[in-house]
This record gives sequence, structure tokens and C-alpha cells, in this order.
Amino acid sequence: MYLTGYHASSMERITAFVATPGANTPEMFVPKIEVPLVPEQPGVYTVSGWDDDQDPVQMIAEALGGARKVLVSDELWAVHLLGLQRRMPDTEFVSFSDSLGGLRSVKNDDEMLAIQTVGGLANQVAAALQNGEIPLVGRSEKEIAADISQRLRDVGHETVEFCIVASGPNSASPHHHPTDRIVQAGEMVLCDFGGKHQGYCSDITRCVWTGPIPDDVAATWDTLKKAQQAAVDAARPGATLGEVDAAARDVIADAGFGDQFIHRTGHGIGTEVHEQPYVKSGNDEVVVEGHAFSIEPGIYIAGQWGMRLEDIVVISDSGAIRCSTTNHNIVSVDA
Repeated sequence: MYLTGYHASSMERITAFVATPGANTPEMFVPKIEVPLVPEQPGVYTVSGWDDDQDPVQMIAEALGGARKVLVSDELWAVHLLGLQRRMPDTEFVSFSDSLGGLRSVKNDDEMLAIQTVGGLANQVAAALQNGEIPLVGRSEKEIAADISQRLRDVGHETVEFCIVASGPNSASPHHHPTDRIVQAGEMVLCDFGGKHQGYCSDITRCVWTGPIPDDVAATWDTLKKAQQAAVDAARPGATLGEVDAAARDVIADAGFGDQFIHRTGHGIGTEVHEQPYVKSGNDEVVVEGHAFSIEPGIYIAGQWGMRLEDIVVISDSGAIRCSTTNHNIVSVDA
């Protein structure tokens, strides 16, 4: 996608972009049934369609010639990579992300604008959630997720990449999958969702409480909000990504919830929801202008509730710019 602008289907029929030093034009190997979907880009690549009675892995191996080292996508299916390794036993296969990841993690002005634009679309759906426009109590997590997903499409996303709706004790599971559980009055509802618009991704998390917010939940949210702001303030060119993570983590730990913050502070975003760089402990990579990543600290109390506050930020020469402007407080919605 990043190199070609073509989003290939992930399936057993391999699509491969093959470029070798000295070759005139890179070659795209595509299942013949999908060739009509590939945009024509003369001078960027040629397209070779393969039939089901052909061996595309052999075709790719022949195109690679006697290459001693081949960079491969982290998303290449193992069955295809193993096939290439059998056909090219003297070739070293290494992860492309070590090279391409650093390149794609620094966005140009057009990419920065695209990320801010799609973030603004998701922001509209988050605002509808906080304003009580999305019914919650009496509906299942699956029903609410379907509602949010449709709203993402309605505001301009071409695809929905994911939609987490986690209610009550389910909200303590950061990557909960929506279930048939019915949302009740007097509980947390955590919604984390995003999609794609013109090739770039959104990602936002907001939490609401169905009814009056208990004092302990409000106090914990205040800690979470301060932690996120601390990380946003720390996300400036010259800081390390580990320092951004620590800025959020220290606030949460000082409040006594260190063991309840169980994931990294953020991930890069662009043509994929998760890509480099990663805002995590020990990452000494330096924040630079053009980075785009999430800042999403969370606190999770097993068996009770969990909370997460997430915005995508893009890094300018003066620091982090949020792509989301919706309320950063936990919001009470009618039960």
C-alpha cells in the first residue's frame, strides 16, 4: 500500500511488489482475477497477472534472480515466505520494516494533513457518543459497535478498521471484542474505533458513564487525563519515545495505578492503524517533526471497569498537535 497506493487483499493468493537494484521498473505479481483492481501507474511498476495453474512463488523467485538478501514485508504470509526460502536456500530474508518502517514513520505535509482530516471525521462520531446521540443502555455491545461503524462510514470513512465497545467489567480488557452483553445503567462504556479515508487511518478512544459518575471513577479519570496531557506535552522533537511513554506512566504510577497501566502509551499511525514508531518504555528513538502516533494511557481495574483516553497527534516543529478536539473528560450520558 505505502509504496504502490494499491491495497491488496490478504489471502492465500499472493500479491507481491518486486523491485531489484538495476531493474528498469519494479514488477507487481497479482492474481489475474484481481488485475482489474490495480491502478495503472506506468513508470512506477508493471503488472504480471498469474493464473491458478501457475506457481506465483516460483515466478517471484525467478524475478528476484540470485539476490543474496531480500527485504520482505512483516505481513507476508508464512506459507509464501517458506516457499521462497525453499526455492532460494542461499538467500537471506530480512524484515522490510527495519528499512521502510523508519521511512514511512516520518510523514510529509500531505500525509500530516490526511491524518488530521481522517482524525476529524472520527472526532465527529466521538462527539455524537459524548452528546448522547448513540443509545447505549439496553443495547448490546455488538449493536452499539454496528451503530458506531455505520456512523464512521456516514461521515466519510471508506472502511472501518476496528470498533471496540466494552461495557462494565469488559472495559477492563483493553482489546475486548464486542459481545452480546447488554449495557446497563451505572457503568463504564469504553469505545475505541477508527477507519480509513483516502488511504489513511483514524483511531480514537472515549469513555462515557451511563448515569451519575461515581467519585472514585471521576478521580481516577482525572489522573488519566493528566497522564495523557503530560505525554502530549513531552511529545516534542528531540525527546525520545521512551520519555513520552514515561511522562504518562509516571503520573499513573504516582497515583498508585502503575500496575493497572498494562500497555504501551502509543503506536504510530498512517496507512495502517499500527505502524512505527512505538511509544513504549525503553524506546530510545527520537521524536521528529512528521511523526504521527497515538497517545492513549489507560487504567484497568479487573472485574470492575477500565478507562482509556486516546488521541492521535502529529508532531510539528513546536510539539504535538491533537487530531481530536472532543471533550477529554469522562462524560455522563443518560441511563
